[in-house]
Amino acid sequence: MGEQNIEEHADEATRQEFMKSLLEEVRALEAMLEKGMVESGVSRIGAEQEMFLVNKAQQPALTALDVLKELDDDRFTHELGLFNIEANLSVQELRLDCLSRMEKEAQDVYAKAREAAHKCDSEIALVGILPTLTKKDLSLESMVPIPRYHALNDAIMALRGDDLQFTINGIDQLSVQHDNLMLEACNTSFQVHFQVSPKDFARLYNIAQTVTGPLLAAAVNSPILLGKRLWHETRISVFEYSVDARSATHQSRGLMPRVHFGDRWVEDSVTEIFKEDIARFRVILTTETEDDPLAMVAQGIAPKLKALCLHNGTVYRWNRACYGVHKGIPHLRIENRVIPSGPTVIDEIANTAFFVGMMAGMADKYSDVREHITFADIKTNFMAAARDGIRAQMNWFGDTHMPAQELILEQLLPLAEYGLKKYQVNQDDIELYLGVVRDRVATRRNGSRWALESLQNMNDRGTEDQRLRCLVSNMIEQQSTGRPISDWGLAEFCEHQDWRESYMKVSQFMATDLFTVRPDDIVDFAATLMDWRHVRHIPVEGDDGELVGLLSHRALLRLVATGRAGGGKQVSVREIMTRRPVTINSDATTVDAIRLMRKAQVACLPVVDDGKLIGLVTEHDLIVVSSHLLERYLDEDD
Repeated sequence: MGEQNIEEHADEATRQEFMKSLLEEVRALEAMLEKGMVESGVSRIGAEQEMFLVNKAQQPALTALDVLKELDDDRFTHELGLFNIEANLSVQELRLDCLSRMEKEAQDVYAKAREAAHKCDSEIALVGILPTLTKKDLSLESMVPIPRYHALNDAIMALRGDDLQFTINGIDQLSVQHDNLMLEACNTSFQVHFQVSPKDFARLYNIAQTVTGPLLAAAVNSPILLGKRLWHETRISVFEYSVDARSATHQSRGLMPRVHFGDRWVEDSVTEIFKEDIARFRVILTTETEDDPLAMVAQGIAPKLKALCLHNGTVYRWNRACYGVHKGIPHLRIENRVIPSGPTVIDEIANTAFFVGMMAGMADKYSDVREHITFADIKTNFMAAARDGIRAQMNWFGDTHMPAQELILEQLLPLAEYGLKKYQVNQDDIELYLGVVRDRVATRRNGSRWALESLQNMNDRGTEDQRLRCLVSNMIEQQSTGRPISDWGLAEFCEHQDWRESYMKVSQFMATDLFTVRPDDIVDFAATLMDWRHVRHIPVEGDDGELVGLLSHRALLRLVATGRAGGGKQVSVREIMTRRPVTINSDATTVDAIRLMRKAQVACLPVVDDGKLIGLVTEHDLIVVSSHLLERYLDEDD
């Protein structure tokens, strides 16, 4: 998606011309491969470092453009969201001290990004999904104002013809309905590029697919989305949904989404991937292209294949085939997109060493991995790793089955060491970086387990918003030490945190675990429910979740006082509930809630968004808020 000169609103004739160019460029690539024009005989690695920007309250900071201006460094660029930035690391030949050189630059990039962020009242967080993200952060107002992003958003939503809707089940369950592409901005990664020779591409791509499941199991760092504890690498699920351009008809027909792992091995050539993606996925963006790429090839000139690269940038395989031209020489790369950002730079380089080492070792030991494992098994491994991380069960060679931890420690780390040695990577670097992976896997302390165990360690102290802010605050603090995640202590509740930011809006402290009744329920059930749950108000909702009333403890007392209770007559909730109760939306400020309760003389406010009940705020909640803030104020005054 690096192409800037795209057509925002291409007409059908423009799309047809673009498709013609796309087909010509595939033929041009085939001609280059046949003539031996694509670089061969050298292996190189590179990476893209994506980062979150957070404010002093550990929430997303929309400061990307300001930070980039402060950086003034060509390695850095923007991403989709104003709370993300990306840095492109230098390409390294796979040999000698390539890994330590990559780490040195990555550490430099991280340090410079933090320095620039601090000047913009922001901080850098290395994590696959920022735990404090909320749905309010994912509006188009948070999108970088670049034409190609808005064009991509418009194109994908037009193809869908409807809002994005999905459910993810983990420890918690998250159901989302969203009307734009910004869900993609939830994800940040450390994308590793591995340059390969054309004749080896198919074999190495199949190996990359094979090792991606175990790699992900060791690297997971994205367990929380919109406050819910979901998969250990929730990025895998949410990214697939966020750019899903399939209409309801296409989904029912089983059409593959634009984000996918694939469903078959590559047989002979990289062109198989490009052809399949052109056949399956409609053109959604266009750009100016070269006039005659086939003629350029005939003259020995490598075309940039702009149409092919742009279309390839709108299809998101987890191992993506890439074509590029550097100093007039074309090359092929495998881009691994599964590694999440963080938890630290050294963890990211360790993941890179593990991936590249497994690739090299397996390529040397096995002529064709397809003879040893089925595609169904490697895809199953990938999904199991995304859901369960290091606890996942892996299918492996020879129809064996074992825990990911056992597979990595006993087979894959030795294989990775062997592979790196074949490329003459420095032994000290091999021991350092594979040792980081070994410690992480042996202790089962990866980013996701650290986050989930830290939240458990806080033992329901404070509100959910406060616990997540403590988590991010502690994560950033420990990241800055440079110690790998296996050496981190669990995050603890921040006793001295400034909690004012946690009580700014109703959504931050409203109750969401609601017990409700229906209008036709009997009052006896509602009264019993109040007694069981120790509450004084119960929302009354219809079958579709719409709020139709509110039942209060006071209404029950009036029922008894007037003698209508008992006597064998069943009274329904409908008869005594308050119809059309005073409500508030989740984005309202706490001050607005206090003023509204005072003005309406009510002790409870149902929280309603888009006609649906999503929470409840009571006067008891506001007393708790007030006591926290008053206590903080008095402490500061002392």
